[in-house]
Amino acid sequence: MDIFEEINVKGFVDEPIDPTLDLFDEIEKLKKEKNAVILAHYYQEPDIQDIADYIGDSLGLSQEAAKTGAEVIVFAGVHFMAETAKILSPSKKVLLPDLKAGCSLSDSCPAHLFAKFKEKYPDHLVITYVNCSAELKALSDIVCTSANAVQIVNSLPPDQKIIFGPDKNLGAYVSKKTGRDMVLWNGACMVHEIFSVQRILKLKERHPEAKFIAHPECEDVILSMADYIGSTTGLLKYSMNTDAKEFIVATESGIIHQMEKANPDKVFIPAPPNNACACNDCPHMKRNTLEKLYLCLKNGLPEVDVPMHVIEKARLPIERMLEISARLGL
Repeated sequence: MDIFEEINVKGFVDEPIDPTLDLFDEIEKLKKEKNAVILAHYYQEPDIQDIADYIGDSLGLSQEAAKTGAEVIVFAGVHFMAETAKILSPSKKVLLPDLKAGCSLSDSCPAHLFAKFKEKYPDHLVITYVNCSAELKALSDIVCTSANAVQIVNSLPPDQKIIFGPDKNLGAYVSKKTGRDMVLWNGACMVHEIFSVQRILKLKERHPEAKFIAHPECEDVILSMADYIGSTTGLLKYSMNTDAKEFIVATESGIIHQMEKANPDKVFIPAPPNNACACNDCPHMKRNTLEKLYLCLKNGLPEVDVPMHVIEKARLPIERMLEISARLGL
């Protein structure tokens, strides 16, 4: 079996749920009974964010997964996030409410194709965005997140040649911020590539005082319009620390729940995509529901497992990211 073998996943148990149950109470009971912790990404539905023990972006979630004392990690996010938790805590049981919660960005970079791509640049160091498979992490020298990518690249010697993958938009943003000419893999996130410039401009006309804030996974034409560019945590902090009362938010709309909770006197408007939807949701993130989370905890399934030989290779670049982040105070 080589490094590109399929990650083993134990299946989902589907069953009817008593409609009279208070799922919030039941989940709290199960957490105590099973010594479980729920880690949720900002893009999850509000109910899941409200029941989670920790809510964060990819960097914060990685840090929590590495240090938790719980025996069971329920990862309310997408598949690569659950894999990352398993890599950092291989002795713990890692559950994912819906196994079909994948990632278009991760899917855009199959590990076996990236390995051939990497062979063309033998003198390059490989930095991969955390939004990728365990196998791809195992081919990397350093993993990064949108919160620390610029700082990680800046921490390397100026003459170090770099391959950056899989997100071409984040890579282009990092290249512009650092002045480094990096080799980029041609991958992207479906959520961050469908914003409409024309519809955003019209929205800005209707809300002239609003700050336009964007995630660096967006295309450059969108980022060029932004008042602030940052990770999901960065966008949340900006909304809390600036005096503006209105914000147009160019990232997955799930973050708006936390923005509204932190800023009840402010207005947050999801940036419009170039389709008929009025908002911008990730269909993979939204596959997880409170009902699936309850069944996941109750039955101990679906479980995500990563082969030990992949864990051993993939853990090193993640640990290097965490070490650099800690050293830089990120």
